[in-house]
Amino acid sequence: MTNKKNEADPRVIRTRRLLQDAFASLIQEKDFESITVRDIAERATVNRATFYAHFVDKFEILETKLMESFMTIINRRIDGHEVLNEETIQSIFLGVCDFHEGLSTMCKRRYTSLGSVFEIQIKEKIQSILLSFIDKDKMPSSPNAHLLINTASIMLSWGMYGAAYVWNNEGRPSSAESFVKQTMPLIMNGAKELKSLI
Repeated sequence: MTNKKNEADPRVIRTRRLLQDAFASLIQEKDFESITVRDIAERATVNRATFYAHFVDKFEILETKLMESFMTIINRRIDGHEVLNEETIQSIFLGVCDFHEGLSTMCKRRYTSLGSVFEIQIKEKIQSILLSFIDKDKMPSSPNAHLLINTASIMLSWGMYGAAYVWNNEGRPSSAESFVKQTMPLIMNGAKELKSLI
């Protein structure tokens, strides 16, 4: 893990942003595999020691960039939603589509490989977002119900991720809105199962 500095220090925030921006510009120009820590540090006009004070390696900066991007997109989509309903699920699903589209734009040459590298983290994040909308006070207390709720949220998150990934990989044959609208009945069948357990 990185040598953690005071994350609230404006200098730390500024340096991390410089490094992330440098990485984002490099990923537009080169394959991820060919980008080095030296490339990132030089583009950010800092030394390699400074890079390592903030990130373990280029994989950590990529993960940080992708997760930050994903959460920005999702938070924008679900802003104002308070309960897990069809509108909330549709907003999450649209956010996942937005993320895939953005990732393929940011990493034109390596979308397929990068999309799968962080697939598990994104699926887990979608699942935790779905679960965050469930009123914990109204959840059944039986272990079996918890297992079923967990399984249903996994199926929803994996289904949304996979469908959005394939939609993007196939060249986005329709708009995200049209695609999500067409597939929502399939998604909602899983969501109805989840809601029936609560």
